[in-house]
Amino acid sequence: MGIWPFNRTVEKSLAAPDEATFAILSGETYGPVNPLSDPTVVAAVTTISTAASTLDLHLVKRDDTSADVSHPALDLLRGHVNDWTSGSDLIRDLIAQALTHDVGGIAWVNKSADGRPLEILRYNAGRIACTYAGDGSGRPSYTVNGRSVPASDIIHIRGPFSRCPISLCYPTVSASIAMTRYIESLFRRMARPGGLVEVPSGAGEKAIQNMIAGWEAAYGGADSAGGTAFLFDGATFKQMALTTTDAQFVENKRALLEDIARAFNISSVMLGDLVKSSYSSAWQKYREFLSITLMPWLKALEDAFNRALLNDDERAKYTFKFDVDDLTRVDLEKRATAISSLVSSRVINPNEARTWLDAGLAPYDGGNEFANPNTGASQPGAPPPPKPEPDGDSNE
Repeated sequence: MGIWPFNRTVEKSLAAPDEATFAILSGETYGPVNPLSDPTVVAAVTTISTAASTLDLHLVKRDDTSADVSHPALDLLRGHVNDWTSGSDLIRDLIAQALTHDVGGIAWVNKSADGRPLEILRYNAGRIACTYAGDGSGRPSYTVNGRSVPASDIIHIRGPFSRCPISLCYPTVSASIAMTRYIESLFRRMARPGGLVEVPSGAGEKAIQNMIAGWEAAYGGADSAGGTAFLFDGATFKQMALTTTDAQFVENKRALLEDIARAFNISSVMLGDLVKSSYSSAWQKYREFLSITLMPWLKALEDAFNRALLNDDERAKYTFKFDVDDLTRVDLEKRATAISSLVSSRVINPNEARTWLDAGLAPYDGGNEFANPNTGASQPGAPPPPKPEPDGDSNE
């Protein structure tokens, strides 16, 4: 019989895994560092996911994108996908999960007997398991809380290489967090780096140990920092000349920020680095953010919604589409110039241009004509040009 404390075997449930077990199940290898403790990572994930969740979502005909199509799935995504989650929250959380987990963002669609979507549930990572066929086809199989479900009932988006940006740049994130912790430790100790205690030759090992113990007892810890030191046996103290400027913390932190931004495919300006930014470049940065950073995730969501929320016949006719016009309205002057150019070149008519301004402007008579307003003869409602006089004397 064993002597107390007895050896006990602790059984862990896979239905509610702890952090270590979940790391094994989900394939994450982050180790002891939490990537979301880095402000740059938080800014990247928040900027991309919240920007997508604020855009209007439409279901349109493939041959006519001007009008919405009524569908139960669109009603869910525009309202509440279940009793506790809104459609915008679902979009935000799916992208955020895909940015921070290798398995991607996954949600299960609860459908009626006739295939109509009733609700959409996004489970915590690890509750929806995804495995891929070993024959090289990449065909996924899904289980929800251990129950097998068809792939047609799953909304799934993931990053390239089947890895999330955090996994791809984890050493950089870890270095950024380590630098932040070092700066915190440095300033918590009154921003004073350590020094050197020089002991004259001949001092015995016992004397040195006693000196170290006395020093720690008298001056160790933040509460004792800054006091006057008293040394004995001829020992001297020399301050280390290490400063944050000498270590180039600012430059190194900016370099790490830029590397993390590259992993998320986002401009460092969008993460708060304004060193290389100006007011005049804001328009261009928003265009880069839309086309380079956000559009791939929006396209992935559109395809995932089409696959999981529409049947085969509906997919041939309709498609989900995000309205990205809000992200192009940064500079009113540039927008007005672009609209004026499109009207003048007869690509759009004035009434269509008024709807683009999103200012509640009603159409006006003659605004549906495609004409160049900058030339008098082509202006809408202008009288026809006079007919030329016949040749010769009119009195004859």
